[in-house]
Amino acid sequence: MRPTPRKAITASALAVTALAALSLPGTPAAAAPPAAPVAAACTPTQVVANGGFESGTSPWTQSSTRVITNRAGQTAHGGSSFAWLGGVGSTHTDTLSQSVTVPSGCSSATLTFWLHIDTAETTSSIAYDKLTAKIGSTTLATYSNLDKNTGYAQKSFDVSAFAGQTVTLAFTGTEDSSLQSSFVVDDVALDTSGGTTPPADSTRTPAAPSYTVDLSSDTSGTVWSGHESATFTNASSTALSEVYLRLWDNYHGTCSAMPIKVSNVTGGTAGALSVGCTALKIDLPGPLAQGQSATIGFDLGITVPSGADRFGHDGAFSFIGNALPVLAVKDGAGWHLDPYTNNGESFYSLAADFKVTLDHPSTLLVPATGTSVDTPGSSGRTVTTATASKVRDFAWAAGPFSKISGTSTAGTRVNVYSVSAISSADAQSMLTTAKSAVDAHASRFGAYPYGELDAVIDNNYWFGGMEYPGFVLDLVSTTALTHEIGHQWWYGIVGDDEYTSPWLDEAFTDYATDLALNKTGTNCWNNVSWASSAEKITNSMAYWDAHSSRYSTVVYGYGKCALHDLRRLIGDTAMTKLLKDYATAHWYGVSTTAEFKAAAQAATSTDLTSFWSTHRIDG
Repeated sequence: MRPTPRKAITASALAVTALAALSLPGTPAAAAPPAAPVAAACTPTQVVANGGFESGTSPWTQSSTRVITNRAGQTAHGGSSFAWLGGVGSTHTDTLSQSVTVPSGCSSATLTFWLHIDTAETTSSIAYDKLTAKIGSTTLATYSNLDKNTGYAQKSFDVSAFAGQTVTLAFTGTEDSSLQSSFVVDDVALDTSGGTTPPADSTRTPAAPSYTVDLSSDTSGTVWSGHESATFTNASSTALSEVYLRLWDNYHGTCSAMPIKVSNVTGGTAGALSVGCTALKIDLPGPLAQGQSATIGFDLGITVPSGADRFGHDGAFSFIGNALPVLAVKDGAGWHLDPYTNNGESFYSLAADFKVTLDHPSTLLVPATGTSVDTPGSSGRTVTTATASKVRDFAWAAGPFSKISGTSTAGTRVNVYSVSAISSADAQSMLTTAKSAVDAHASRFGAYPYGELDAVIDNNYWFGGMEYPGFVLDLVSTTALTHEIGHQWWYGIVGDDEYTSPWLDEAFTDYATDLALNKTGTNCWNNVSWASSAEKITNSMAYWDAHSSRYSTVVYGYGKCALHDLRRLIGDTAMTKLLKDYATAHWYGVSTTAEFKAAAQAATSTDLTSFWSTHRIDG
């Protein structure tokens, strides 16, 4: 994004229309976002409450008052009480369950319980009566009358894969029509221990997402409804029991009137919304092992609010950025569920494939991420099918735009869509700028891979400009448009966690913009003046949201000046090679500050330790 003085107009000042609602289970009343989850240090603990059944029945849920007992006929492993499932001698089912939270940060989580089985069954080959032990949707073990024993035996299971999750621990005992079997459970415990890192590895998952979307609009292009599905693979060695969808644009409404509505989920179970209703947990039917794939699907409703925003409509022209739900990323730090920021970007997603079909009135043009093909729809309507490979998001617009097109010298198709207030001369100027910018960036960082490039121009955007893969929103501004197109590389191709490390896309893009416009940044570092000792180029959006007046100055201005200083230190040739090689090495991947610092150090014999310190680049 390219901020401008219009930033003083906050999103809350935009008029938000009444929003059509679809039902979603688990919608909370409050919209306040909780803190994003972070990796926790391990504090060894035992998380099952009242596992010896000596403190009454709470917090266990039992199918009848006879399950947790101290009645005659069986004895406890310890104390005086126990759980007795079965023992009736006729067709019967007993259940016993408790919700437990397996904490993050520990390398080991172990479930144990003591089990005694006696039975009147005489067979040595048929399991007539059974006890099943489960955690979440995973069956840990099934025992039967064939497993009878004279005393208690301890059972033990590794449940480390459920770290960071709240799941139900459950026992179910069933008997057939005759001859009793008693399953007696006691001293249930779930112990965590080990190091100070999460049990999950650092692999980013769910990987290789593929989204298929079919939406139809109303006559104005402000209300869309249809269906979306997402197929993905678990790349981590840690089993994946849930995923999260980011419903980013719910920031622009309230939890009771959400612009983005998900319902009728398939392939998983919708949980509660969180983080200001921008995160939706989907529990998978069972843990997804490394290399396994799954698909979730859901009905989707989108209502575009009023306002010339990255998600909003300016009169007849709708801009629909961040509206499609996308999968959150999980790595060694856990799930990245940061709050939406209106000061910059919170977005963090892995490269994905999209096929999006948009059915709309033929009076509306629909520029979109990827390459689009229009076909006739029903009477007076057009179906625009946009396909995009290896992109991190998908955005589109809808309205009676004026459109002009051209092809850059290197062969990239560029389309400029203008609202009615933009003159033909300004539109032509933006087309010339876009063609020049896409080729300039491609020559430095690698060929543009996304087919065509759409630029949607409106001078009413309060935010200046905004980038999406193959699709940008901008004012009439040579500098701003060159900047947004630079984001096709720095965020689009070379991804990053925009909430944690905004400098990795904004500073790099502003530096690339200077180069494309033949600006050398001479002496720009001489104008640096830090507001406090805590102010650093590499601070996260959590810091900048608390110090918003300094965000643009430091992340964009000081950030690009630091890169100009690095170029002067290691030399033009080395810097050119560094960024080209770094982009190639992280093509469709994710960049981190530590990785860039290591690559920069490898590109020069000069010790850069003092450079990073002077320029306040930590990580």
